Amino acid sequence: MQDAGTRRACSLSLRRLEITVLSKHHKVLYDAFYDSTHQNEYLDQKTEVLVGLAAAMGMNCQPCTRYYLHQAKKAGIKTGEVSEVLAKVMAVAAGQKRLQAQAVLDDYKIDIESFK
Repeated sequence: MQDAGTRRACSLSLRRLEITVLSKHHKVLYDAFYDSTHQNEYLDQKTEVLVGLAAAMGMNCQPCTRYYLHQAKKAGIKTGEVSEVLAKVMAVAAGQKRLQAQAVLDDYKIDIESFK
């Protein structure tokens, strides 16, 4: 289980919200939920860290990415494994942007072939 300082390092944006938005009750619930995500029944530690790293990168959370990179090093994850996670995140992001552009073209009936 992580201490509160480590948890906050991974969610700086939420920490700012805790001051003004989250009630004490909701913060306790969030903390319990967050802690429970590190008590895995099916994922080994290495897989958990790589999934966390991919999620952090995909959500563009710099403090979380930093946290998971430190966890990856502690877990003995190699540079090539981090590189493959980054490549997968990049591929998913690129695919999402391609689909987003296609949806705009389709929704607004824009004929891209007419752009000459």
